[in-house]
Amino acid sequence: MSVPFFDLRIQNSKIRKEIDAAIASVVDGAHFILGKNVSELEKEIAEYHGAKCAIGVASGTDALQLAIRAAGIGDGDEVITTAFTFVATAEAISYTGAKPVFVDIDLDTFNIDPKKIRDKINKKTRAIIPVHLFGQAANMDGIMKIAREYKLFVIEDSAQAIGAKYNGKHASTFGDAGCLSFFPTKNLGCFGDGGMVVTNNEDIYNKVKMLRNHGSRITYNYDIVGFNSRLDEIQAAIMRVKLKYLEGWIEARRKNAGLYNKLLAGTGAVTPKEAEGARHVYNQYTIRVKERNMLFEYLKKKEIGAMVYYPLSIHLQKSYEHLGYKKSILPNAEEAQDEVLSLPIFPELEEEEITEVAASIREFFKK
Repeated sequence: MSVPFFDLRIQNSKIRKEIDAAIASVVDGAHFILGKNVSELEKEIAEYHGAKCAIGVASGTDALQLAIRAAGIGDGDEVITTAFTFVATAEAISYTGAKPVFVDIDLDTFNIDPKKIRDKINKKTRAIIPVHLFGQAANMDGIMKIAREYKLFVIEDSAQAIGAKYNGKHASTFGDAGCLSFFPTKNLGCFGDGGMVVTNNEDIYNKVKMLRNHGSRITYNYDIVGFNSRLDEIQAAIMRVKLKYLEGWIEARRKNAGLYNKLLAGTGAVTPKEAEGARHVYNQYTIRVKERNMLFEYLKKKEIGAMVYYPLSIHLQKSYEHLGYKKSILPNAEEAQDEVLSLPIFPELEEEEITEVAASIREFFKK
């Protein structure tokens, strides 16, 4: 049995009529930029998170960059983050002229380790960007304690973690801003690129709102140099339909993860650990395997989808070699990059497909 890593066609087919109607409504109304659907989605996303407000932007990367800029961070500043994440986290810092400072991760959660943050703080440090990787919230109690002590901004990279919670509170709502991505394969995805900044900080809200629209509050009046980073009206209409199903999809992912955990127990695979007080939403279901590359190829031959996120941590990427990080300086991130393998987890996955994936992994370890 072949098992795809991800198949959006199944999900889309189930809500196709609603999606088509939503798109048709935008086309009929002929209001395509910053229309009703964008403003309504912003309200709905804010309400979902229990936050004061949200601002739709063109991508998750832009959400990060504009939030950082809105906090007044730029040339000469330093921002502490994790090296084990998608490159956009570091890119967004670099775009502003600030310097990313990388901290090692907790191998149990793949998230930034708060115990290793304090040593990286100096007079240039302005912010911490924790990444809620693979759908599990970082240790926000530990991070916020340090941020308050040193009066640092906290901008949460929640690109993979809409719906994730820590001690009952939504990721994106602990710090000064939370940044969402609506890339198609995310738990809440659109039909292209899209992003959103969630915040309870009125100053950040007002600045991001200007920055996304050429620095303007009033048409043809520009208070600051801004960007063209507006969430598309059609994408907003699509996500307003999909948002109604998000909680059901998350629960399906959690159920699938539970079945994997059961079926993979006793193998050579280290299954994901849900931290105490966390609600993992499993944007990815990521195991650790010493023989990762061999298992990856074995599954590929059996037509079972799998992905490696991320095979080379950012501190070792050529684009960041100027920062001077050497191999082995972040040992946990480097161990993770060599061992992680993500398995199919999408909500529409059938039980027999999960059983097939797990059986193939068990076969691999018996060889």
